[in-house]
Amino acid sequence: MEESDGTWHVVGSRPIYENRWITVEMADIVLPSGERQEHHTVTMPSAAMTVVFNDDDDAVLLSRRHRFVPDVWNWELPGGIVDGGETPAETAVREVIEETGYRPRSIARIANFEPMIGMVTSPHHVYVAHGAERVQEPTERDEGRFEWVPIDKVPQLIASGEIRNSGTLVGLLYCLALRSGQDLPEPPPLPG
Repeated sequence: MEESDGTWHVVGSRPIYENRWITVEMADIVLPSGERQEHHTVTMPSAAMTVVFNDDDDAVLLSRRHRFVPDVWNWELPGGIVDGGETPAETAVREVIEETGYRPRSIARIANFEPMIGMVTSPHHVYVAHGAERVQEPTERDEGRFEWVPIDKVPQLIASGEIRNSGTLVGLLYCLALRSGQDLPEPPPLPG
């Protein structure tokens, strides 16, 4: 018997449902063990979000907002879907301006991740901005109420479950690790 390299092979797939936000398919796959079965796949658009620090680097811009699907209130970073023709970095800057009225003074990518890698593909791109200038009133009216939250308060918000959004957690935990002196590597280049 030939040893598997661990790859799940897709024989084919068929669409079940599709709109601009989500695509659900049924994939015919062969597992590394050789077993063949069907498996649901979900594809969602790529998203970008930004940890925006104030000019003193002691507070971050977070929105207190309701999410109707899990019916929870939580704190989140500004961010949204990467529009066609935009790079994730352009999306990150656009979303900060639209949602908060602030323009980041600088922006750098800190992480890429998949929030539910087992069945869902939705690449998320996380950025950090140091400093921001108020340039307009927010144009997005349904994104919650943004506030400058002291970075020292963030660990308690995470521990108490007041921050649940995966992109927000990834970005804030990364920044907290940097502040604690962790030597974190540069993220890998974006694919393609």
